[in-house]
Amino acid sequence: MKIDLVLVGKSDQKYLQEGIDIYLKRLKHYCQFEMKVIPDLKSTKSLSEEQQKEKEGELIMNQIKDSDFVILLDERGESLSSVDFAQLIEKRQVAGTRKISFVIGGPYGFSKEAYAKANAKLSLSAMTFSHQMVRLLFIEQLYRAFTIINGEPYHHK
Repeated sequence: MKIDLVLVGKSDQKYLQEGIDIYLKRLKHYCQFEMKVIPDLKSTKSLSEEQQKEKEGELIMNQIKDSDFVILLDERGESLSSVDFAQLIEKRQVAGTRKISFVIGGPYGFSKEAYAKANAKLSLSAMTFSHQMVRLLFIEQLYRAFTIINGEPYHHK
């Protein structure tokens, strides 16, 4: 199974990028994983929040195929434990899902089109994190999920 993380904007925090790189190397043992970074929009001062979401939504939708299982990382999404998240990943593997696309939206969330395309919404926490920090947290949780699925000792109950 292939897993993509589609996100808006590059990471400019070196310490976070170093953490991301650590987990990207670890993930290679479990799945094909790709981060698809959509550039930040230019000249956003002249755009409303809704217009920004729509423009970002178009760019996000260009990265997703109709056959992808799409999960939006959204503050209003379902909260799962690490074990439950691992079960979600394993269920998709067993179902024969070829690709899961997880999506981190821009600062104002997702467009209506992105919500309509989503198969699920997932919340990492009731707290708010920077978009850059969410990348590291998500990739670590994805790695943790695969270690749980494989019965490896990384996760402690």
